[in-house]
Amino acid sequence: MLTKNSNAAADFLLILILFLTSRLMLLMAFPPENLIYYGDYQHYFNLADMTRRGFYPYLHYWYEFPPIFPYLNIAVYTLAGQQLKNYILLLAFVLLLAEGGNLYLLYRLAFTLFGRARALTIAWIYTALFTPLFFWLGNFDALTTFFLLLALYSLLKNRRILLITALGLGTMVKFLPIMLLATVWRRQGLKAAVVCGVGALLLCLLIFGPFALANPTMTLASLRAQAGKSSYQTVWAIIDGNLTTGNFGPLVDHFDPAKATRPLGNPARIPTWLTIIPFGLLGLFIFTRPPGSNPDQDAIVFTTLTFVIFFLWSQGWSPQWQTFLIPLLLLTFPEKRAVLFIIALSFINFLEWPVILSRGLNQLAPLTIIIRMLLLILLAVELYRLLIHPTPAKN
Repeated sequence: MLTKNSNAAADFLLILILFLTSRLMLLMAFPPENLIYYGDYQHYFNLADMTRRGFYPYLHYWYEFPPIFPYLNIAVYTLAGQQLKNYILLLAFVLLLAEGGNLYLLYRLAFTLFGRARALTIAWIYTALFTPLFFWLGNFDALTTFFLLLALYSLLKNRRILLITALGLGTMVKFLPIMLLATVWRRQGLKAAVVCGVGALLLCLLIFGPFALANPTMTLASLRAQAGKSSYQTVWAIIDGNLTTGNFGPLVDHFDPAKATRPLGNPARIPTWLTIIPFGLLGLFIFTRPPGSNPDQDAIVFTTLTFVIFFLWSQGWSPQWQTFLIPLLLLTFPEKRAVLFIIALSFINFLEWPVILSRGLNQLAPLTIIIRMLLLILLAVELYRLLIHPTPAKN
């Protein structure tokens, strides 16, 4: 047993080394500005650069995401000597550490679910995929993915404190990881979900609290910003006549708390409260389906299905959400089917951005939006079938 575990560790270490070194060499081989051409690193740099004038998020202006990344971003900016090239390399390195953690957690989750051989195969597939590489140099969702996978791993291993920590910190990167409380409830019961939810909330209050005390107006505006956003890149956006990306407007607007909830596009023709009713009922129906004989598999499939339903309901679609959907698909479906779904979804999103939207061909966006919606519906159907009729993994 010791020899088998040692061999597995050595095999994974080889994958991890190739994963990290190939990306480090990419940073060394190409001009930093070229690597981030279609990403948000320049925007993050501009936000951090506001500290030169004494402006900090939540204290002097509203920011649409929770505090962990904006202040991590400021720390990277400071260590980089406030120089863009140094900043790009340093931020990419920090997020590469998170991506390395994602690969490790994906491997550990796959090992728990399927054993050594398939876990190594999944790790190789993730290493070879282009989409995670693209979004690593585009945004900070590697951090979101890390805490989401850490929370799932903690849940499967019944490590309550680590689970609460991952949920709390993950929610303070982006709000999406808190959705895992539904999986906790399904797997461990309502009491466990309440305990984890309260623990995560306390951690969030510990992080958010000082900002709320220092400037409650900007903190509240930051919390409300995402809810006030116009629809974008979804079927709801087509209905509303919004054929643009989900940007928040110029940085100067962030100093006006009223603009945090002022939509830049057309208002919703179908109110969000109305759309949440059918999707909430659908989620409740799925939640009440009896779990299968394998609680670990059930937790992964249910989590993936929960996120897909959220994507279908959401007023907006962010292409970087693929960052955490990809590991979930690899853990849910047999490898070949997972890869087909990933490639199809990736091609649709790259066609939409950067090909269509970056070239001003916004009139073509409904085509990719509708195709993606149909793919997500197909995913939801396949995941539901797998939830109610779990089968051994086969290619």
